[in-house]
Amino acid sequence: MTALEQAVQEATAGDPMTGLRWTHKTTRKIARELGAQGFAISHTTVARLLRAADYALRTNRKRLARTHEPERDAQFQLMERQRRRFRRRGWPVLSVDTKKKELVGNFKNPGACWRKEARAVLDHDFASAALGRGIPFGVYDAGRNCGFVLVGTSHETAEFAVAALRAWWLETGRWCYPRAARWLLEADCGGANGNRSWRWKVGLQRLADEFGVAITVAHLPPGASKWNRIEHRMFNLISANWAGEPLASYEVILKYIETTESETGFRCRAVLDTSEYPTRIQVTEEEKRAVRIRYHKTLPQWNYTIYPRRK
Repeated sequence: MTALEQAVQEATAGDPMTGLRWTHKTTRKIARELGAQGFAISHTTVARLLRAADYALRTNRKRLARTHEPERDAQFQLMERQRRRFRRRGWPVLSVDTKKKELVGNFKNPGACWRKEARAVLDHDFASAALGRGIPFGVYDAGRNCGFVLVGTSHETAEFAVAALRAWWLETGRWCYPRAARWLLEADCGGANGNRSWRWKVGLQRLADEFGVAITVAHLPPGASKWNRIEHRMFNLISANWAGEPLASYEVILKYIETTESETGFRCRAVLDTSEYPTRIQVTEEEKRAVRIRYHKTLPQWNYTIYPRRK
């Protein structure tokens, strides 16, 4: 055992809390090194001895975080207070984000499903062999436990994100919240709906003007996107529903989204958007000045409200 410990010492890592350790060397390589020292040992015996010494095969775990924003907890507490205030008044509280882009075609989709035989799919995920890309932008209504997804075919832009919110309101929002004077949007700090994106804010201004609502936006702090409720209350359910099934067409994508449900009553609507959303559009200073935005006194970098302009 002493020789075995020495053979794996430089390649050993472990968990100081549980005592578990693991080595980056293979059992065959360790057996060869021990054989060169005069020990007659097989790789299976090496594996048995390693397990007896509390070694185990381990994968990487995402546990280490960058330095947290110093006001991170304050932002989460503020968001919770805003949720309660909006719900008391019967106004929508929406979590928004873009799900992972999907290649449309007979490609392998992670996961497994019940079949008598495995389904044959293309051996390479080349974009050139795809019918296109599916870009799902989701809107999760926490109060009603329901979702809406706009599946785009062009690009993930701020205009596309705003179009998803507009489609949500026309499809379901106006019927569920006919007297809503305000919306609360919870969004990540990056992507199409980033807190620094003026294209996003200009688009929200158009929504506010069109529907006569004030739109309050609360951004999750950087590095906290996994706490966005749409991730673990909607997107995970959609991924589980189509696990192991090739997304062979846009119709298939819409079908799986619309048949996604949960034991707690979650339901989802899906709409295809074939509009073209060009990239690299610059916002002019005049457009910025025209946005009727008020940054909140508390953490203004993440919280603001856009009001409809007087006609």
